[in-house]
Amino acid sequence: MTTAAPTARAAGPDRAAPAGRRVLAQARFETLAVLRNGEQLLVTLIIPVVALLALGRSSFVDVGTGGAARIDVVTPGILGLAVMAGSMASQAIATAFDRRNGVLRLLATTPLGRGGLLAGKAVAVLAVAALQVLVVGAVGLALGWRPDPAGVPAALLALLLGVAAFTALALLLAGTLRAEAVLAVANLLLVVLAVVGGVVLPVADLPGWWASVARWLPPGALGEALRGALVSGTVPVAPLAALAAWTLALGWAVRRWFRWD
Repeated sequence: MTTAAPTARAAGPDRAAPAGRRVLAQARFETLAVLRNGEQLLVTLIIPVVALLALGRSSFVDVGTGGAARIDVVTPGILGLAVMAGSMASQAIATAFDRRNGVLRLLATTPLGRGGLLAGKAVAVLAVAALQVLVVGAVGLALGWRPDPAGVPAALLALLLGVAAFTALALLLAGTLRAEAVLAVANLLLVVLAVVGGVVLPVADLPGWWASVARWLPPGALGEALRGALVSGTVPVAPLAALAAWTLALGWAVRRWFRWD
């Protein structure tokens, strides 16, 4: 004999809402919290757009284009920067302070549960990332960006893997360090990785010894995957494999060391 799953029944005054509805409600709350926070909005949207305008329309920073138009090389890197900022810095800081204030521990005891809370955060990060891609992509197109249509599927896969890897890194920071330390480390790490990580500028523009390392780190792999897909229209197997490996490794680390209180 089988019984209907509890999640399929309508919620009543003494019954929790279905699991999917709980996750979506948490995701909506998390998304709006980012978009209503001026500092997080600055990091996730405004700075990437300003960087795109600066790098795409001026030559004060040398960018190796390999014969392609400057805006075609710069825009994929800024897409990677935006996703990195939204998935890592923003999520790490928000989660760390929720952990310090006991919010994570409290929500974990509600019908939402730990799994629902993490799922809600994942959906929120994806929603913010989609908005970032739309805004940065629209600005890039207005500046003359012409991505290779053949590379769009590979670029979307790279973005998804990038979101997963950097969200896992954010949770690892938020779940192991004090909130004040996360605030400093996440912002510093974002700046360092943006400048010398190979996400904004091609890895080939970095010093030789560092380029050989940076191309296998999450920001370098994300930047190379996006440029390879959107500039050349190819499937960048090696960068995508590196991103997948980092996602698995960081996900394991979160599962192993994340503390809820």
